[in-house]
Amino acid sequence: MNQKRIAGHSFVCAGLLLPSVVSGHEPDVMDTVVITGRSDSLINIADTASEGYVGKDHIEFRPLQRPGEVLETVPGLIATQHSGDGKANQYFSRGFNLDHGTDFATSVDGVPVNLPTHAHGQGYTDLNFLIPELVDTVHYRKGVYYADVGDFGSAGSADISYVKSLPQGIAELTAGSFGYYRGLVADSSKLGDGNLLYAGELGHNDGPWTHPENFRKANGLVSYNHDKDGTGYSLSLSAYAAQWNSTDQIAERAISTLPGGRFGAIDPSDGGSTHRVSLRGEWHTESEYGHTQVEVYGVYYDLKLASNFTYFLDDPVHGDQFEQHDQRGFGGLKAHHTWKYDLLGRESESTVGLQIRGDDISNGINHVEKRDYLDTIRQDDIGQISVSPYAEQRTKWTDWLRSSLGVRADYYHFDVSGQLPQNSGTKSSTLVSPKGTIAFGPWAKTELYLGAGMGFHSNDGRGATTTVDPRDPTSPLSPVSPLVRTYGAEVGLRTVAIPHLQSTLSLWWLDIDSELVFSGDAGNTSPNAPSRRIGIEYANYYTPTPWLTLDADLSWSQARFREVIVDEDFVGPPITGKYIPESVQVVLAAGVSVHDPNPNHGFFSSLRVRYFGPRPLVEDNAIRSRATLMLNAQLGYRFNRHWSVTVDAFNLLDRHDSDITYYYASRLPGESVGGVNDFHSHPVEPISARVTLTARF
Repeated sequence: MNQKRIAGHSFVCAGLLLPSVVSGHEPDVMDTVVITGRSDSLINIADTASEGYVGKDHIEFRPLQRPGEVLETVPGLIATQHSGDGKANQYFSRGFNLDHGTDFATSVDGVPVNLPTHAHGQGYTDLNFLIPELVDTVHYRKGVYYADVGDFGSAGSADISYVKSLPQGIAELTAGSFGYYRGLVADSSKLGDGNLLYAGELGHNDGPWTHPENFRKANGLVSYNHDKDGTGYSLSLSAYAAQWNSTDQIAERAISTLPGGRFGAIDPSDGGSTHRVSLRGEWHTESEYGHTQVEVYGVYYDLKLASNFTYFLDDPVHGDQFEQHDQRGFGGLKAHHTWKYDLLGRESESTVGLQIRGDDISNGINHVEKRDYLDTIRQDDIGQISVSPYAEQRTKWTDWLRSSLGVRADYYHFDVSGQLPQNSGTKSSTLVSPKGTIAFGPWAKTELYLGAGMGFHSNDGRGATTTVDPRDPTSPLSPVSPLVRTYGAEVGLRTVAIPHLQSTLSLWWLDIDSELVFSGDAGNTSPNAPSRRIGIEYANYYTPTPWLTLDADLSWSQARFREVIVDEDFVGPPITGKYIPESVQVVLAAGVSVHDPNPNHGFFSSLRVRYFGPRPLVEDNAIRSRATLMLNAQLGYRFNRHWSVTVDAFNLLDRHDSDITYYYASRLPGESVGGVNDFHSHPVEPISARVTLTARF
């Protein structure tokens, strides 16, 4: 049972249970409030203005082009793509290009999705196994103020929870533009005293590309949940497999001569395959005096990914295609216990918790041509273990003042056995991170918040033991710190003073000691300078009638290096300006949805706009990306409680924008040896539509 708890309160993802119960007090009986959208008030519940819950009703009325776009329900977050649909999304939030997940921690039903020391990118977060129809809630939290959030959580975190049962079985068949097909069957039934949930999904997509993506995936889930009088357990098993031809970004100078133009491919042999199997068990118990929860999980994962971003820059004969492969088993334990008691006559509770994770990893990088092996760039076996105890104390001091103080310790141990003995070895590191929040109010249905704390992100374990360049063993490299400290603070407010409107405003700051980055194509780690990010987030959710919902989220951020490094002795790339390349600045997401209050009959529709603002692509801000504007829509009709049809339309304005844009050197056949600096972009797909027929049984 995934819970959010404050002094005298217990928050359950399925609803709000608000018994004012502490030792020596009788419980007050209050109603359960079920979370369905974002309009549910978190006054007296949330710790900060940048914390929130998104319910299944809000997700249901969103046209989703990819499963990872469920994370775009988090205000200010962009989930885009620069390669095939089987590859993890590219994420942006709070002044970060999060790459494929670094600095944003994501879990599904308590199982972490981020993969450390990954062949392609640190914190790799592949959400393509997600089944949006089964998502019950998304609990998001921004910043470093929460004791139970550790690695990758400096910019924020999202805990995605699946439903425990379905009111009706679902059978869906979707057909769309560019060879898109999807089938889904999901149902639940009583089994003994619990609920058995099962789902299966098959999908295919070619996309608008001249060289069809031929993305194929199979996905399945089985779970069992039992709960009685606050005590229960759950078991789940999921499996996912996919393969695809990549549609990587292409140099803009090649578009005019490339067959298919911006939808063409310079190296059509790029592609990949991946598998994921996850097993999870959970037990919990609750009374008026406290709560205990224990989760264990085990995951098998593998990925093979062939990419060519620079074409013939390094190898003018065979080309620069490289294959990254990552195979691992990882597992862990998450446990916590909460006590309720009086502290100087005030309602209080204390929580102690423990998180343990171990990864057994075999990964590497090969130089390949048309996916055929040429030579090995790097090959490593890595054992990585983290042990993270934490404690948190919450007190409601008065009717208008409550506080949370926490501390977290993180111990990491890396054992790397590399192809090169010089890059092998062990490394351990420990960080202690204090955290705290204060909430004032409510006054006039408005609360004020202060939050501050320390956090971290781990670096690729290979970088902690690397001493020479894997491509050139005669070139020395300096090992990097395995854990990088982050510092953050935030001031915000939340108000429901206007009926049916919930608004939040937060002003935040985040410093990072060093933006160390593992380069997947080079096989080494490059340290960057310390950085600072500041920003403002303003989120609104308005439900003036039972049939109309409007939301608008605006985020602005500024990301800068705190130092300009031109020292020749600096081991990283020279930094000639203070702008952080690819750092997101402005994000606007807004939408309107209309639906008949009768859940078994009538029309429903939504219209959504997403603005992804220009970004600096080089440190001196001389080169910038263009903005991306997407307008998507959904229109559907429920014939009765059993049958409905839905049409989702994407890029209604048919804009020729880019999902992602980079600026770097590459070399096409016939060009000079040093290559050409150029924009490299991955286009948004042209206007397209998908039709879904849904049967409920």
